[in-house]
Amino acid sequence: MVYIRIEAEVRPTEDIEKVLKALKNIFIFKNLKVEDLGNGRKLIVIEENSIETLRKMYEIVRRQKILDSVRNMLLKNSRGEIIEIKLNKQAAYQGIVSFVEAGSESPLGPISIIISSKNINAIIDWIAPKTSHGRPLWETTLPEDI
Repeated sequence: MVYIRIEAEVRPTEDIEKVLKALKNIFIFKNLKVEDLGNGRKLIVIEENSIETLRKMYEIVRRQKILDSVRNMLLKNSRGEIIEIKLNKQAAYQGIVSFVEAGSESPLGPISIIISSKNINAIIDWIAPKTSHGRPLWETTLPEDI
């Protein structure tokens, strides 16, 4: 079973609707909650148990033709059965997948994603298969045994 947790802080200078739009541009989700962090800050938390949550991201990385860099980032940030990555929130608002290594690379804070699965490699192969000359060597169907 897959578990996906997505978090995005909403700072006092931000419009929560714009942060939600950034999330909706990259992910498909049903389970959303907003936590009050105090001082005008909020935390949007999405928790899903479906790989379909990543379907838009899957499509965007193909449209952007960034399979190699996405694969490298997913592999670099995987530990056992978990992948932890961060996306630039402003890029996500534009419908663009752009990874950040540190939260400071995204001035309004990153979108943090944790993907957990017993078959994490199948998820990596589905999102970003190996390529040759920029073309996928294979395309896999949506993993079911994750």
